Amino acid sequence: MSSNEAISVLRSAGEARAWRATLPADAPVAFIPTMGFLHDGHLSLMAEGRRRVGPKGQVITSIFVNPTQFGPNEDFDRYPRDEAGDLAKAAAAGVDLAFCPSAPSELFPAHSRTWIEVEGLGDALCGRSRPGHFRGVCTVVAKLWGLLRPSIGLFGEKDYQQLAILRRMHADLNLCGEIIGMPIVREPDGLAMSSRNSNLDPSSREAARAIPRFLAEVRARYAAGERAAAGLLADAPARLAPGRIDYVSLVDAADLRPIDVIERPALCALAVYFGGVRLIDNALL
Repeated sequence: MSSNEAISVLRSAGEARAWRATLPADAPVAFIPTMGFLHDGHLSLMAEGRRRVGPKGQVITSIFVNPTQFGPNEDFDRYPRDEAGDLAKAAAAGVDLAFCPSAPSELFPAHSRTWIEVEGLGDALCGRSRPGHFRGVCTVVAKLWGLLRPSIGLFGEKDYQQLAILRRMHADLNLCGEIIGMPIVREPDGLAMSSRNSNLDPSSREAARAIPRFLAEVRARYAAGERAAAGLLADAPARLAPGRIDYVSLVDAADLRPIDVIERPALCALAVYFGGVRLIDNALL
């Protein structure tokens, strides 16, 4: 274990396991898994974790760009990294420890043969265009959960499909603690906060404002009484131009299956490329 100012850093799975063994089994531990390059959305999860476990509890974050959730043509190498800055931000947000594996092999040794996959919920949306992505997410979160055994884990609702899948995995595997979803945190102009926003050049960053405008229009149409997917999502390519659409979908909020007409809570979810950067967002209806 090493120290970075006010925050302790764990570098190996063994150190993480040993740290957890020093605490009582029922100790209040809040866990916020991240891939780093922290923004205010991450920090809001950390502050909420601090609030929920209180001054006597422990708040731990993981900072790990997980290679198993990236496809061969995705942005693993371009994903932004700033460990020193992340540790300073996490400490200021009330985090006690950070698990920053020294190498991917700390979580995925060469002999690993076990993967976790939730059936059904990953068939649409990001799962359709990113095969294997949620298998990588579920496996790394399950490994981290087993090492750290938190009483609560906090996740942002921007990754709504991920949150739904992890909740299902958590329940199906009888894992300890509770998963808590937290609202999307947005930039002043409405764009959802994301580590990938830093990869947008100025013109692409301006163009990406089409995403929150589109979702606001969907909400307005829904408020005006529109319930059909065709009406709510009409003219999406023009409304999201010049972005390149991966998907724009209306799905059931519970099982994430595509729907034609809203009869119970639904989710408008999208993934759009601006300047080669893939951004996701959603609106619950």
